[in-house]
Amino acid sequence: MSAGAVISRRLAGLALGLALLAAMAPAPARGEAGANHHRLAFVANRDGNSEIYVMKEDGGAPVRLTRNPTADVWPTWSPDGRQIAFASARFRAALDIYVMDADGNGVKRLTDAPGIDNQPEWSPDGKRIAFASDRTGNFDIYVMGADGAAQTALTDDAANDVDPHWSPDGSRIAFASRRGGNYQIYAIDLKSGKLARITANHANDNRPRWSPDGRHIAFSSDRDGNLEIYVMNADGSGQTRLTRSAGPDMLPAWSPDSARIAFASKRDLNLEIYIMKADGSEQTRITHDIARDYCPAWH
Repeated sequence: MSAGAVISRRLAGLALGLALLAAMAPAPARGEAGANHHRLAFVANRDGNSEIYVMKEDGGAPVRLTRNPTADVWPTWSPDGRQIAFASARFRAALDIYVMDADGNGVKRLTDAPGIDNQPEWSPDGKRIAFASDRTGNFDIYVMGADGAAQTALTDDAANDVDPHWSPDGSRIAFASRRGGNYQIYAIDLKSGKLARITANHANDNRPRWSPDGRHIAFSSDRDGNLEIYVMNADGSGQTRLTRSAGPDMLPAWSPDSARIAFASKRDLNLEIYIMKADGSEQTRITHDIARDYCPAWH
């Protein structure tokens, strides 16, 4: 056998061995680099009505999930990514809470009370959903089972309480309240019922969102004259402005690794979705449509 033939046979054997090793290697686990599993649910009126869409985290491959003549808004993922809760007025003039499979199928209505039920948020264990409701005259924070059972008020105040969001350990819910005259951020301990005020300033602070690692809370505020995104430590210290644009920046949502924040902005005259690092750097627009894109929810 010639030297060239020997080399060719050895290379072929090496290639076969590498192919076998590749076939035997486990697929990347969910959450590993290269898995490209992160998705963003969002609301858009690009088809003439506010509907819920899902896209890749870079803005690619948007898919419309809901189709009905009334608004579908406030999407939020279940922790396992299999379902999305949302608010819709599809069966009456006011919003109710619904849940659907992540592909848009299996829509189920969870609430049917007088008034408005909106802003649903799943608990970290996936067993409960918090939401805001004005069923008793003003907005309070409620919690129910993920199947809609046992709907219970957590707050009962003459002022509006809105924008609920669970702490990562499920022990507290942050929310925005006007009980101090303007919207400020509070947190309620679910075991003791103890209420803690986290922000205190002359302007409005709203849409609190706990980072998945539990260390920070992102929120929107107009304290500097324009609605911008801020971040603070979970105890309210270290409040830092992240965005600085001529248009309003709002509706922050953390990435699963707490490294980035998605938000909606009207800085380019149209409401679009942007992503930035958790320190406010590298602000990047990921939607480009003549319609409004807003209310991002990351999974």
